[in-house]
Amino acid sequence: MKRRTRNWMRLDDEQLLDLRLCDLGLRLRGSAVQPRITRLYRELAARGIDFRPHAWLAAEWFSPDGVPGFAVPFYLMHPRLTRLERKMTGVAEGTNANWQMRILRHEAGHALDSAYRLRRRARWRALFGHASRRYAQHYRARPASRHHVQHLGEWYAQSHPTEDFAETFAVWLQPHSDWRRRYAAWPARRKLEYVAQVAAEIGRQRPAVNGLVLVDPLEDNKLTLREHYRRKRRAERRRHRALADGLLRKVFAVGDEARHGAPGAAALLRGMKPGLRATLERRAGADRYAAQQLVRLAIERCEQLKLYQRGSRRVLLPKLRAALVRMARGYIASDELRLRL
Repeated sequence: MKRRTRNWMRLDDEQLLDLRLCDLGLRLRGSAVQPRITRLYRELAARGIDFRPHAWLAAEWFSPDGVPGFAVPFYLMHPRLTRLERKMTGVAEGTNANWQMRILRHEAGHALDSAYRLRRRARWRALFGHASRRYAQHYRARPASRHHVQHLGEWYAQSHPTEDFAETFAVWLQPHSDWRRRYAAWPARRKLEYVAQVAAEIGRQRPAVNGLVLVDPLEDNKLTLREHYRRKRRAERRRHRALADGLLRKVFAVGDEARHGAPGAAALLRGMKPGLRATLERRAGADRYAAQQLVRLAIERCEQLKLYQRGSRRVLLPKLRAALVRMARGYIASDELRLRL
């Protein structure tokens, strides 16, 4: 393993991308992440919970439904891989101690839910919703909502009932979080109190689901890093396109919804390109290249979706600018407009 490690560390990016994930020779034990998993176990013990979720290496962070454990991404095992992840995707999740612990607490919440089958409880469903609800490609966050805790950012607790529980558990588990004071006037406090109540109940119980099940472990992953990142970029493009299409459909009319003789949305955008680019540079922090690409993308999607102007330009233009700014922030954060495989 040491020889293989030394070998891939010497490779340039193009050569490294041709290496298979299973051939990296990585191990979670002895890595920089292992002490933080141990710290997570200490936090669980301090809250009176005997359950210890197991962890394994995989391509991404995830905790599969029904599995009392979670996967840790391979790129956290070595700074060389972290740099490559950041270059290929624009971000490497969990690269500092505080961020990593926040994610670990969140994943522990998923694992606990699976281990004790909490989602089957009537009170769980009443507070968080039905876990069987379909995951949406994107969700409409409500920043002003006080029905959900705030933990990982992007109002992630609002995305799905299981994420709501995991985020609530993470806030409750964090040492010195002072959640009772912080969420005193929030409806979300009921969820935190429920987590505290359930933890006290199951703390010393054996989990209903146990066993060291490993889903998509790194050692079985035959993809090259190039193929892995190509798939990741495709998934990110689909997610962004779904978000863009949803935003544009809210601004413009679709097909039969359009008033007879209404101008096409693509033509409208073409006539406003300089002003829209300036808006994106000023309000979204886009550089000139990114602003040009975003306007071009919006025009293409308007053509493909056959969108038309809805209502007067005076009413439509503020909505259009707001939609494009929101699109831009998502694309810029992931560097989607620059990275191509």
